[in-house]
Amino acid sequence: MVSWLLYGLVWLLSLLPLGILYWLSDVLYVLLYYVAGYRRKVVRSNLEHAFPEKSPQEILRIEKRFYRHLCDIFVEMYRMWHMSAKEIRKRCVFLNNEVLRRYFDEGKSVIVVLGHYGNWEWMASYSLWMPAGIDFYTLYKPLHNPVFDRMMYKIRSRFGAEPVPKNDILRKIVENRRAGRSFFAAFIGDQTPNKANLNFWMEFLNQDTPVLIGTEKIACKFDLPVISLRMRRVKRGYYEVDIKNLTDSPKQLEYGELTRMHTRMLEQYIREEPELWLWSHRRWKHKREEHAEAGKASEQS
Repeated sequence: MVSWLLYGLVWLLSLLPLGILYWLSDVLYVLLYYVAGYRRKVVRSNLEHAFPEKSPQEILRIEKRFYRHLCDIFVEMYRMWHMSAKEIRKRCVFLNNEVLRRYFDEGKSVIVVLGHYGNWEWMASYSLWMPAGIDFYTLYKPLHNPVFDRMMYKIRSRFGAEPVPKNDILRKIVENRRAGRSFFAAFIGDQTPNKANLNFWMEFLNQDTPVLIGTEKIACKFDLPVISLRMRRVKRGYYEVDIKNLTDSPKQLEYGELTRMHTRMLEQYIREEPELWLWSHRRWKHKREEHAEAGKASEQS
């Protein structure tokens, strides 16, 4: 019952224009940062380890800007539930569309890899910029609460994208290939692997970091072109997205190179505008030494 009441409240709030929702975002910022102190220790630790060269004053400035941006993402995401196609196209502009159109004109499918940077939820509006007849899949992890899961599905599919549980994406790709139907699949590349998938490590933001390599494996398996999306915040409520080619044929790359490419590219974006990344995520909770010791213990048992 409580879940449905919250569902209805969010539905009503999402009817409000962004101007009013940004006022709510400002209030939420004060509550989240100063009152609740939501994950402030995690954020501060992440920033200090990622930017050891920055002064405490610079770290604090980035930290506060991040929390303001996080609150804006929150209201922008829910506003998308009732936002018109005209408004979202005005507020989230995709540049260099010819990069993708070239592949679609050739009848190819494409994988895009991005991070929790900018307003990644608004990336789902790219379906409004795509040619007709192309399926757009966005990977997601279903929520445990079925009411909230339904809400997020509705928001993320608002403009024609199809959210696909991450465990179902291979089946979707095979179905499309058998039907001869092109698709565009969006993968998040900066999530923390679980303990069973700590198989690939590299330096990311000044730290030894486990990186998911599943995107590379799928791209190589089907030899799909891979692109990167970089979102810039032009001003509050307005974004531009650059479309950049990473590789036409991942099979020609050495193992791990594609993963290094998109991870390094994301790091470059973060260093340019650090407040736009999701610093509240516990990205470095795993250590390579601990994983190696656990592996040895497992082999000996």
